[in-house]
Amino acid sequence: MLEKTKSKHLIDSGLVKLSKMSSGQPEIFISVQGEGVFAGTPCIFIRLALCNLSCSWCDTKYTWDWKNYQYANHVTALHGDDIYSIVKKYNHKHVVITGGEPLLQQHALQPLITSLSQNDYTVEIETNGTIAPITPIFKLVNQWNISPKLKNAGNSQNKQTALEILATYKSHPNAYLKFVIVEQDDISEAIRLANSLSFPTDRLIFMPEGASGPKLINKSEWLRDYCIKSGLRYSSRLHVLLWQGVRGK
Repeated sequence: MLEKTKSKHLIDSGLVKLSKMSSGQPEIFISVQGEGVFAGTPCIFIRLALCNLSCSWCDTKYTWDWKNYQYANHVTALHGDDIYSIVKKYNHKHVVITGGEPLLQQHALQPLITSLSQNDYTVEIETNGTIAPITPIFKLVNQWNISPKLKNAGNSQNKQTALEILATYKSHPNAYLKFVIVEQDDISEAIRLANSLSFPTDRLIFMPEGASGPKLINKSEWLRDYCIKSGLRYSSRLHVLLWQGVRGK
């Protein structure tokens, strides 16, 4: 169900915590959407800090892994109106809010998302699907990219998936489940999960794991063929192929 009140998962502050670049600037940048149904679309990315999971293959561990990254060096904080002022400088009307896990900060994000919506921006949010969206944000966001974590992510079972929360996204016409595939057995696990939710097959996306071009291409071949044979939607990671995982791209 949708989150109508504050929960223990939410960070309630007027400030939004963002990933910080080595320059000291917040990680807000122009690139192309590398994944999912908007792949190839020029977008403004807003990368937030903090996450409630710890996926083994995560390529943005600097947003949450404080054992290996210094918090002060990798996190900055801005009010939503300051973030909007940065976004307005770019000549694009498509915004992707990513992380980290954005819904940890959804109350602080609400004013920003409201401003974006009122000014005709298309807004995508990328989430792991373990935190219920509050009703206003659920309705305002144009595109939900939900990435339920399979066993390959290495999270504890109680953190891995939240079926009741995932099921709420079925009512949003532009909500897609995007599964990260490491090995072929992951496909059947993903399909079982989607079937348990009765999630529409045409809103499932299968994407190979890989933070480098060669690794991604190697896994792409068999996953691509499986998706074609099975009539499932395949997604690559264009930003990895184009920029080899460089930050801010």
